[in-house]
Amino acid sequence: MSARAATLAGTRYVFDDLATLLARATPPRSGDVLAGLAARSAQERVAAQMALADTPLAAFLDEPVIPYETDEVTRLILDTHDRAAFAPVAAMTVGELREFLLADGTDAPVLAALAPGLTPEMVAATVKLMRLSELMAVAARCRVVTRFRTTVGLPRRLAVRLQPNHPTDDPRGIAASVLDGLLLGAGDATIGINPASDSPARTAELLHLLDDIRQRLAIPTQSCVLAHVTTTLGLMNQGVPVDLVFQSIAGTEAANAAFGISLATLAEAADAAAALARGTIGDNAMYFETGQGSALSAGAHHGVDQQTLEARAYAVARRFRPLLVNTVVGFIGPEYLASGKEIIRAGLEDHCCGKLLGVPMGCDVCYTNHADADQDDMDALLTLLAAAGVNFVMGVPGADDVMLGYQSTSFHDALAVRELLGLRPAPEFEAWLEGQGILDAARRVRPPEPARLPPPLRRLLA
Repeated sequence: MSARAATLAGTRYVFDDLATLLARATPPRSGDVLAGLAARSAQERVAAQMALADTPLAAFLDEPVIPYETDEVTRLILDTHDRAAFAPVAAMTVGELREFLLADGTDAPVLAALAPGLTPEMVAATVKLMRLSELMAVAARCRVVTRFRTTVGLPRRLAVRLQPNHPTDDPRGIAASVLDGLLLGAGDATIGINPASDSPARTAELLHLLDDIRQRLAIPTQSCVLAHVTTTLGLMNQGVPVDLVFQSIAGTEAANAAFGISLATLAEAADAAAALARGTIGDNAMYFETGQGSALSAGAHHGVDQQTLEARAYAVARRFRPLLVNTVVGFIGPEYLASGKEIIRAGLEDHCCGKLLGVPMGCDVCYTNHADADQDDMDALLTLLAAAGVNFVMGVPGADDVMLGYQSTSFHDALAVRELLGLRPAPEFEAWLEGQGILDAARRVRPPEPARLPPPLRRLLA
């Protein structure tokens, strides 16, 4: 591997390999400091960014940051790389790709055609050179549209995952949260429960509960219980109603092994979900969650910075054509993203990288209570992501997940940003809201008085 170098203010900085260069060029975050990978000064960071800007994109094909022989994610990235799609930018440097992405003529069709030719390392390198406004501008041009029972990712639309978690998986508590979310226009991305227990019996109970609610109310949406993929696989084989198959994923083989999965496991689950053919308007049946710092927390980062590894997780996701990919940006904790400033930057990076790679990106705009962040930071990130065309966000009762113990965004938060930016729910779900009398004459979500609700919703309220 060849060294890269740059001279700044009379000091020459040399970076031994691409992994070191990428890490030193990364804007500040606590996880890279924890791993001993961060730039040792702002001056070194600028020098690394200068050297990175001059690095040919082709170098990322010749010098994998994690060896091809030892990592199946690297093999996936290189073996599926589309050289024809890469051809228009093959002679560019990282800095030139940034300029190309920001150019007036680079629109949604151009970016969609380019996506199979970009590797995660290329897009990770490029976003390291961007300001927040540039991350937003590029991501807003990308359109990644997916379908199951609703269409997610259309222009001027913002979907919401209704997250009705309960600390004891109590069905009545979950149903109350589901109804609360539906009446506030949430649930078009999915109604998805993080179970307090990963037992197959409890997961099956929750899947039946969600499917019963969906069918009784004729809701055009999809349900998901976020159990381990192997648990869901077993339940599919037993005939339990499974819409979306969930799994947390990461950007290295070793980190995925820590999650108890491999690419072969995910392929088996994707094939099983496809065979069920439960989607009515599409067949995107996988749901993945990611987060900067997951590989480092598993001791599986191989000396690569956490933002680059996060982008590599999107290559795993892309392989299985998911309906939803969710970066749970502030959930892992302040050891990896210490403050609201770092969380905001990471959320916009993740969204931009995912969209450039052709992945249907959403974001759990969130933080843990021991991070140096608050709900004002989340309001800012939610608004920035919505303006940048994020596919979906979370809807949690009161923005406070009492089961997982972290702060996210509420049904009201999603409603407010929809109204602020003129965004609408998924079209199929919007039509259902109208049929239930939940939209007013101006097509705003306004829950009616209980007496004016259709009988099935009144019965659920009772």
